[in-house]
Amino acid sequence: MTSARRALIALSLAAPLAAQPPATPPRPHDASVFTVIPRPAQLTPGTGNFTLAANTVLVADLALETVARRFARDIAAPTGFELAVQSVAPAPGTPHIHLALDPAVNGAEAYALQVTPAAITIRAATPTGAFYALETLKQLLPPAIYREARVERTPWTVPAVTISDAPRFAWRGSHMDVSRHFMPIEHVKKHLDLMARHKLNRFHWHLTEDQGWRIQIRKYPRLTEVGGCRARTSIGPYQSEESRRTYDPRPHCGFFTQEQIREVVAYAAERHIVVVPEIEMPGHAQAAIAAYPQLGVRPDTQVTVYDTWGVAPGIFNADESTIRFLQDVLTEVLELFPSPWIHIGGDEAIKDQWKASPRIQARIKELGVADEHELQSWFIKRMDSFLTERGRRLIGWDEILEGGLAPNATVMSWRGVAGGIAAAKAGHDVVMAPNSHTYFDHFQSRDITREPHAIGGFTPLDHVYSYEPIPDGLSADEAKHILGAQAQLWSEYILTPQHMEYMAWPRLSALAEVVWSPRDQRDLADFMRRLHRHGLRLNALGVNYRRW
Repeated sequence: MTSARRALIALSLAAPLAAQPPATPPRPHDASVFTVIPRPAQLTPGTGNFTLAANTVLVADLALETVARRFARDIAAPTGFELAVQSVAPAPGTPHIHLALDPAVNGAEAYALQVTPAAITIRAATPTGAFYALETLKQLLPPAIYREARVERTPWTVPAVTISDAPRFAWRGSHMDVSRHFMPIEHVKKHLDLMARHKLNRFHWHLTEDQGWRIQIRKYPRLTEVGGCRARTSIGPYQSEESRRTYDPRPHCGFFTQEQIREVVAYAAERHIVVVPEIEMPGHAQAAIAAYPQLGVRPDTQVTVYDTWGVAPGIFNADESTIRFLQDVLTEVLELFPSPWIHIGGDEAIKDQWKASPRIQARIKELGVADEHELQSWFIKRMDSFLTERGRRLIGWDEILEGGLAPNATVMSWRGVAGGIAAAKAGHDVVMAPNSHTYFDHFQSRDITREPHAIGGFTPLDHVYSYEPIPDGLSADEAKHILGAQAQLWSEYILTPQHMEYMAWPRLSALAEVVWSPRDQRDLADFMRRLHRHGLRLNALGVNYRRW
């Protein structure tokens, strides 16, 4: 190296550093970063990120410790972190998530969530609100947070944001029929987990049918010993012509013990879900009548558990002994389910046997009711009084309007919205469940050759998202009786848990947004954008959802 070159280098090293341009300040996140489903009521992007790490501390008020510990358990496997939960403030500079009980947050399920680079703060008036805030927080983390095994080299960052959120409706439901095809308890629990991820809070459990009785009643063991098992199962197209039916000759059996029922109810409660049981009456009763023929209109005729889809002709009689039998059943149901609502069905009660029976016609005259419709109303009112005296509320499908509605009944409107409108106008609470938008046993594509078999119908994802639970024509006061809406998973043609997941998701993701998010903020294009990210979460959760 020449001496001149050395001199130039020495001069450059000795010279002061040139002034550097100021660093570009971090910019607030773009709204497209946030892919929460259901969409929060208010969301304001912030600047920077919070990083969840092994030294992050969960600070929780005493009333929220249970919720905090559940969150810590939920994220322990994928992150490898065993986050400490404590009630005292952490040392200065410690990254932390603070759960604070704040009565100023308006609403039992509402929450406020603020994420900054230093800390995450959650405020809620109840543990339920805090639970939903933490479900939102999970969706702000990478989708791998839902995996059940350690995920290496994942930055567990949360974008800075301020969220104020509350549900639009109190009833955000999912129904599951386990009577036509029995579903194992593991599937029921997984479905409850997925409901909680979507802030759904009512699990309508359809437990009895013509084709199977699935709940143990200790006083009447034949309900499951006989009624819980059918000899064969109709397969092929949904039809009534005997000459065209084909059958799977294998028996189809199964029921939930009372211990299992309690386990499911407790599991749901931990996820802030109310389990609403359905015990069908007076129709859809053939499995019970097969077990105890004296409950039917023709007690000298032995019938079997129905092996064909559709509605069996068997219907409970109106004897006082039958009323007492069913109230005995409900007594055990009440011991198992703390739900304020008990569903008694009331739908599709074929009354041909009532019409043809001299015994029933004499009973109609004895009771002073006008006809078979009023006899059904008398039947339902007896159950309504029984449940009301025990601090519960009867809920039934919209046929319970026929012949006069029981005084304290809540109506579940499935044959369109007319029944819901009539009930709301009469001052009764309503859950909207119209087959036009919420029956998820329907096909999801017009090209049914590419879809698993279904009962029929066509209910695609965008149609579900378009649903509005409050029908036109209701006044503001009448609209207050619309508690919310729910999706139905009838299982005539849903044979396995994997098939049920395919029919449920992501249509239930869409309905979750319908019943949670403000109506004026629902946007299909934006929902579909968020759904692409949401698919990664469903993948991590091992859900067999339908790709869109």
